[in-house]
Amino acid sequence: MQRNPFSVGLLGLAAMALGAQAQDLTEPGNQGPFQRVASLPIFENTSVENETVAEIVTSALRGTQLVYTDSELEKVGFIDINDPANPLPAGVVDLPGEPTSVAVRRKFALVCVNTSEDFVNTSGSLEVIDITTKEIVRSIDLGGQPDAIAVSPNGRYAAICIENERDEDLGSGEPPQLPAGFLVIVDLIGSPDNWTTRDVDLTGVADLFPEDPEPEFVDINGAGFAAVTLQENNHVAIVFLPTGQVVTDFSCGTVDLDDVDINENDLIQPEDSLKAVPREPDAVTWISPFALATADEGDLFGGSRGFTIWSIFGDTIFEAGNSVEHLVTRAGHYPEDRSENKGNEPEGIEFGQFGNERVLFVGSERSSVVAVYGLGANPLTGGQDTQLLQLLPTGVAPEGLHAIPERDLFVVSCEDDARDDKIRSTVMIYQRTGFGTYPTLLSDNRAGTEVPIPWGALSGLAAGQGDTVYTVPDSFYRNSRIFTIDSAKSPARLTAELQIFDDQDVLLNALNNLTATLPASATGDFDISAIIEADGAVNLDLEGVAVAGDGGFWVCSEGTGNLVNGVSDSEDRPFERPNLILHVTSGGSIGQAILPPTDVTLNQFRFGFEGVTEADGALFVAFQRAWTGAGDPSGFARIGRYDLTSGEWTFAHYPLETPTSPNGGWVGLSDLTYLGDGEFALIERDNQGGPDAAIKLVTTFSIDGVNFQANDQVANFDVLTKVTVLDALASDLFGPTGGLTPEKLEGLAVFADGTALIVNDNDGVDDNSGETQLLEVDLGL
Repeated sequence: MQRNPFSVGLLGLAAMALGAQAQDLTEPGNQGPFQRVASLPIFENTSVENETVAEIVTSALRGTQLVYTDSELEKVGFIDINDPANPLPAGVVDLPGEPTSVAVRRKFALVCVNTSEDFVNTSGSLEVIDITTKEIVRSIDLGGQPDAIAVSPNGRYAAICIENERDEDLGSGEPPQLPAGFLVIVDLIGSPDNWTTRDVDLTGVADLFPEDPEPEFVDINGAGFAAVTLQENNHVAIVFLPTGQVVTDFSCGTVDLDDVDINENDLIQPEDSLKAVPREPDAVTWISPFALATADEGDLFGGSRGFTIWSIFGDTIFEAGNSVEHLVTRAGHYPEDRSENKGNEPEGIEFGQFGNERVLFVGSERSSVVAVYGLGANPLTGGQDTQLLQLLPTGVAPEGLHAIPERDLFVVSCEDDARDDKIRSTVMIYQRTGFGTYPTLLSDNRAGTEVPIPWGALSGLAAGQGDTVYTVPDSFYRNSRIFTIDSAKSPARLTAELQIFDDQDVLLNALNNLTATLPASATGDFDISAIIEADGAVNLDLEGVAVAGDGGFWVCSEGTGNLVNGVSDSEDRPFERPNLILHVTSGGSIGQAILPPTDVTLNQFRFGFEGVTEADGALFVAFQRAWTGAGDPSGFARIGRYDLTSGEWTFAHYPLETPTSPNGGWVGLSDLTYLGDGEFALIERDNQGGPDAAIKLVTTFSIDGVNFQANDQVANFDVLTKVTVLDALASDLFGPTGGLTPEKLEGLAVFADGTALIVNDNDGVDDNSGETQLLEVDLGL
């Protein structure tokens, strides 16, 4: 393609020194410059019953109002952020189709709308909305299916990617699939009535599919150059907007990745390599007049799981390598169920000049975080001085990233919305305060390696000596283990992992004995080999942990599936694993396996053992919910007592709160810990999150004078008297985090001095943002 010599000459002025590669960018603190100050669920602009999507977000009216696209409801929405810590819904405007992107030019919102019939009969429009009146003042035909839009810093031009996206289910799903996409330039001269458009042909630019460019994203620098990503083509084109010519273009090439996880096997194993992976960038942002950065999400063939900084000619200034993968792993945000795809999948990227601080934001769609990098003060050095500043938590699937430097703000729109999964689409607001509070927990490297200890899905907590805390992951991951945490550090550090092995066949013998005592109707789905692997590794649903008197540990594993009078619920919840308490030595070997009485197991309800603690020669366990099939009255969960000398099981009832969430649900118990002198503390919570959360409590009870009785006396069990010592919602425990209330408060540890820690379960970053809050709480003990 012929280039404009004048424009190429301008590009020649941008030449710079190149060659920096990835540094160690995997050690964020929690003292970075930004702090999340608020989260607004998007349904607040319409109705709590609506499924909504906040995809792309931008700002208007000098950064006091946000504008976002909602493709699900075919609307554009507005949020008042005059007070960033108290965002207010400011209404919506109906659109003639699905909005794909939005930008602002003075008082007008420019919204791209897809009105296509199908992948062949493509169409779309640019809807121009007066932000003050919330009225559409003009509709401009775009001649195809639009994706991204950008407005030049001087307000002179808008550039719109007409992607005319491919049908992924057609044939192999690969291009070419016509009609071809192109770029639309809108000349923003005068009032919207006078705006005109010009088309830029992008065919013949890329090498892979030259007849089908599929432009994905666009950004414009102060000199009028638009950087356009052609994602499926693994290519970037630079268009000079005054002339409408492609002045240069470059292939984004490939990367080699080491120490990454490429197997979806319910384990995070950053031990493999990928060679010659195409970057296939999605979003692009200019970081200076001479350099740009891409979020290398991948699409057809690749995805480098990171980001790249380029010169305007396509020379690599900086390559993130595996650092983003290791960063999210260290912070508990690695999405194991995406290992065979594109890992954490960086999709969004944004630049902001905050005073003298040049900041790059990289959004990970699958890990639901934004990594924040400092680029150094000198734009002439591009991104060679890239330094990781911090990691910001987001809602599920961050899509739109927008910096508002004039107000020291940064905003993220998160598109996933599934009320039944406790996910709400949100816009989250972060303020440049000079300090941050996330992450609350990071892992050290595995001994002798440069790979972080993987973790996630934390459940029980237990206080050890000094500032040591122990925790366990639940059944989301195979190969159960116990983690050690140094809680004195800020953020707390996960310093060691102890894998549990049944190397003495203790658990195997206990499960074989159980099989022999249960009727055949109970064991049809019971597979011991799924619980104990050939090397003795065990796969359990660990929900509680306690320090044993001999220096080892007690852990409890929640049973899987239901039994009704000894018959497995094979159609719905087949019986696959019993409830267990295990003694684990300091070396990781199972030394004792304790099961509930057989007459209890015969009516197992899948909401079983949730917390374990040792007290005065006995073990105590919390059952999460009422086992009505075993005789528990509705609304009463069991506290079980196992005498370590006699081996006798006895029980008492704990009265549960009545569910009050507007979304229904249930209330149950989580972790249990012994306080001394016959006093216990536990977590009682509902199974709702975000604005639907209603009950998140820490309570205490005493066993003084309580008669624990055998299972056959279930109708006469003593009822424990509880006292609420922390109402997490009334005390606004999660308010300072700026996020939504997590559903699963799972772990509670109380130190000898009364200091307490609480942690939520992030569900292994599956239908979950992955956010883990390990917080100190005052129980008044």
